[in-house]
Amino acid sequence: MPEVTITGARRGAGRPLVLLHTLGTDHHMWDPVLDRLARARDVLALDLPGFGGSPPVDGASPPALAATVATWLAARGIERPHVAGNSLGGWVALEMAAAGHAASVTAIAPAGLWAQPLEPKRATARALARLLLPVLAPLLRRPGARRLALGGTVARPENVPAADALRLVRAYATAPGFDAANAAMRGSRFTALETIDVPVTLAWPEYDRLVRRLQRIPPGVRSVDLPGCGHLPTWDDPERVAAVLLEGSE
Repeated sequence: MPEVTITGARRGAGRPLVLLHTLGTDHHMWDPVLDRLARARDVLALDLPGFGGSPPVDGASPPALAATVATWLAARGIERPHVAGNSLGGWVALEMAAAGHAASVTAIAPAGLWAQPLEPKRATARALARLLLPVLAPLLRRPGARRLALGGTVARPENVPAADALRLVRAYATAPGFDAANAAMRGSRFTALETIDVPVTLAWPEYDRLVRRLQRIPPGVRSVDLPGCGHLPTWDDPERVAAVLLEGSE
């Protein structure tokens, strides 16, 4: 069986901290916090299979993605690292912890903690993004266009440089694994939160329009706020996000 290819970025030294991105982005969503984290951790920001430079694999559900990432890490001598993720990445991080593959987990606006599976939903905005690919670069140099493109996920789109906005929208438009991961994510839920036996931090952006805050936090689970942040908070407040990730991976 051929080895899975997982791409991303690695920097820093210390205890390994694996970062997993949202649905429709790639490892670059962590760029604003990488240098801050790398002062204290060996940081691996990874592209989940089917996103960024990582080719799709069979099995796009969060448990399957978690198993693929854990196997890839173990093949490189990285077993039970600290793991953090945002949205879909948060769910995958929780799955890794539940399966015994993480020393701790920090999940920012984690998907999957909803009361019941979600209805299928057409990615209309993604179709529009694909249509606009030829003109995205000049379009996203305009602050107003960045607000329109990113306002649903970022509370302060003006904080996102044009080049980073272009990378985000292109990643969203072109990810070959998006549809399968989206369907698998919406059609299921994560129910093992109370069984995780390592430190768990759940972080909730104040202006998240996509994931609702969990109403009942299990005993022993740390819950923190991300004031002034949207669903994808790394550009909104990189200092606060980095602090939460470091605290969660102590």
